[in-house]
Amino acid sequence: MSARPRSTALLALLPSAADYRDLRRTWRGDLLAGVTVGIVALPLALAFGVSSGAGAESGLVTAIIAGVVAAVFGGSNVQVSGPTGAMVVVLAPIVAAHGAGALALVCMLAGFIVLTAGVLRLGRTVSYIPWPVIEGFTLGIAVIIFLQQVPTATGSHSAKNANAAVAAVETLLATQWPKLGWSLMLVAIVVAVMLVSLRIHPRFPGSLVAIVITAVAAAVFGLPVDTIGALPPGLPAPALPSFDVASISALIGPAAAVAALAAIESLLSARVASTLADTGPYDADRELVGQGLASIAAGLFGGMPATGAIARTAVGVRAGARTRLAAITHGVLLLAIVLVGSAVVSRIPLAALAGVLMVTACRMITPRAVRTILRASRSDAIVFCLTAIVTVSVDLIYAVLIGLLVAGFFALHQLARTSGVHREELPGPAQPGDERIAVFRLEGALFFGAAERTLERVAGLRDVEVVILRMSQLQLLDATGAQVVTELIASLERRGIAVLVKGIRPVHRDIAERVGVVSSLRHQNHLFDDLGSAVAHARSHVVRGPDVG
Repeated sequence: MSARPRSTALLALLPSAADYRDLRRTWRGDLLAGVTVGIVALPLALAFGVSSGAGAESGLVTAIIAGVVAAVFGGSNVQVSGPTGAMVVVLAPIVAAHGAGALALVCMLAGFIVLTAGVLRLGRTVSYIPWPVIEGFTLGIAVIIFLQQVPTATGSHSAKNANAAVAAVETLLATQWPKLGWSLMLVAIVVAVMLVSLRIHPRFPGSLVAIVITAVAAAVFGLPVDTIGALPPGLPAPALPSFDVASISALIGPAAAVAALAAIESLLSARVASTLADTGPYDADRELVGQGLASIAAGLFGGMPATGAIARTAVGVRAGARTRLAAITHGVLLLAIVLVGSAVVSRIPLAALAGVLMVTACRMITPRAVRTILRASRSDAIVFCLTAIVTVSVDLIYAVLIGLLVAGFFALHQLARTSGVHREELPGPAQPGDERIAVFRLEGALFFGAAERTLERVAGLRDVEVVILRMSQLQLLDATGAQVVTELIASLERRGIAVLVKGIRPVHRDIAERVGVVSSLRHQNHLFDDLGSAVAHARSHVVRGPDVG
């Protein structure tokens, strides 16, 4: 009986006719949006390919192959996938260390990891990443992307340091005129055109216009600047990369880092895309399956790992995208450009692409979000700043892990502050002997971060014969908390103080019994469901004397 639900779950991760049920109503808008996104994606695909060290061809192949495969198999109706700035940040050191030839194997290994994560239904884990961590590594990525363009923007490629900040400084110290002047002029033109285009209309393809202007200027005036160079007049034939046990062992670590980034960025992008317009829900697990297949396919064609691209996805949604046809059209348009215009594309100056990425990096930063996080709380500000700093200075994956650890520490600290123990008056009219009965209400979270501190007050009691522990207000009880309660009961009982426990919640009953809270009581009838019965028993205990249960 279990095989049927399992097969149904697997079928839910595959494409179906339901993906295109609104196509008759939306196809015109989808086609227009696809063309718009394709125009925006062209310079970005070229630039990200060059910046990663894999080459412009690799960026285009990824945008085409991965863009179409992810659109068909992914879990979002409007997600646009391809090479992204965040992926470039991770890939550049890998290419520098292992060579561009290793990229196809890294791409396929990462794709299999992401695909497996989708099949195992791990898609919702991205929801555990706090907002300050996300914004922190986004800021760090933007800084790295900007710094990575400095060598190309200055017409120099002499920097060899893997750290983008150090490489940028080395490049500036090694620049030479007049190449520096011409390269910076092209960068300035690109920046100016893109900034003006934003004032004209948000959908205006400013990056493409800037690329055309600089390419024409460089060709007409014969400027001494580097260009993309010759591109093949079509897609390369698919081929499996060569590999052996040694190469897989050397690249599995980098591939895991690439896979983690691909999963995180794609799921965040899909989640944001689902809020931009009425485009339907997204399936996080299917999105991982689609992105995994996209990277595998890109690796077969010599591309680079792909992720969901939030900027291009947002452009598509705002241009009218409502179904997967838009992202498919974007890939087909890029393929047509490769088949027809590769000779023209090969003459684009590299400095112009650097300018496009510099502006893109600046636009990744949302000043309002940064201000909000910095003002929200000290802990959020620390997590945000630490994640950004580690991203720039060390590594993106380490930054996310450290950000999660620090955010978790602060979350546990806040959770511990919600826990407390409060002494209460006995209900009803006072009776003789009530001064020898202490009622304590435990509330909040009694877990490893707060248990001992919370119960110190109870452990130091003097001049009482009975202690009633009210546990019905506890929201969280873990094994450490239950063990501390057990030790507290045992300690009080050794001092001749009877302990009554009232109101263990059903959700906590199992752990309380397994750890020993219940068995540590003097008698099983010292466990109560209501306070009145517990107080009555305590008063009778005081009257009868401590040797009577």
